[in-house]
Amino acid sequence: MRFGAWTMPTDYSINVAELGRALEERGFESLFLAEHTHIPTSRRSPWPSGEPLPQSYWHSLDPFVALTAVASATQQLKVGTGICLVAQRDPFVTAKLVSTLDLLSGGRFIFGIGGGWNREEMEDHGGEFKTRFDLIRERILAMKALWTQDAAEFHGRYVDFEPTWQWPKPVQQPHPPILVGGNGPHTLERVVEYGDAWMPVNGREGPPVRPRMEELKELAAAAGRGPIPVTIFEIPTDPAEIEAFQAAGAVRGLFHVSPEDSRDQVLAHLDRLAEIKARFAES
Repeated sequence: MRFGAWTMPTDYSINVAELGRALEERGFESLFLAEHTHIPTSRRSPWPSGEPLPQSYWHSLDPFVALTAVASATQQLKVGTGICLVAQRDPFVTAKLVSTLDLLSGGRFIFGIGGGWNREEMEDHGGEFKTRFDLIRERILAMKALWTQDAAEFHGRYVDFEPTWQWPKPVQQPHPPILVGGNGPHTLERVVEYGDAWMPVNGREGPPVRPRMEELKELAAAAGRGPIPVTIFEIPTDPAEIEAFQAAGAVRGLFHVSPEDSRDQVLAHLDRLAEIKARFAES
């Protein structure tokens, strides 16, 4: 299992470039950054992890800009979105951001995606909460066309365009890996249809993750696909639980780094996580 970290980067947290360097120095594989463009003050949508909502959600940096800074400050660390709210992003702009970051990082970008939970945030972007997964599906398929075809076109209900040129193409072929987040009733079907991996949040809403990993294997086999990798988002620090996820086939675990902690607290936390990581063989 490989180990990385995730955080909600903010204007008051440890600098993301320094965080990336600290992770790389300690032998971690990756850093994933979360996304929220804004948080409407109405607060109609309850936070899945329970209220109150941390202020980091409305102080968060843009993940693509922040990850570019991280990639520039490191040599080998993989950089990923965890998660990118695709339903709130234009597919042409997002496709170019993904391919540009993959190019500038030398092929180190990982595209974690998801549906999001904040209904009013999505509505401000012109989206409908109930149809968000249909929209995400079309946008992902359209972006795949932009990344892999010289003159791409796509015709769907939500995304529709005639043959068009867009460069740069990603360094990774055919495109950076797409990690589908979530743990809802139809998440695994989405993973199998257009994802390269599954990235559930451990301990959040939905059924237990480990039994669903077996379900994913069965669905992949039925679709004629090989084993689909699983990244555990917010993996616990208990070595016994990590070992159980590893035995179930998880290939990556992401530890949480709190945006509320001071720089010194974060670095001390990373030292402790590095000691935990050292107990497990990486593959």
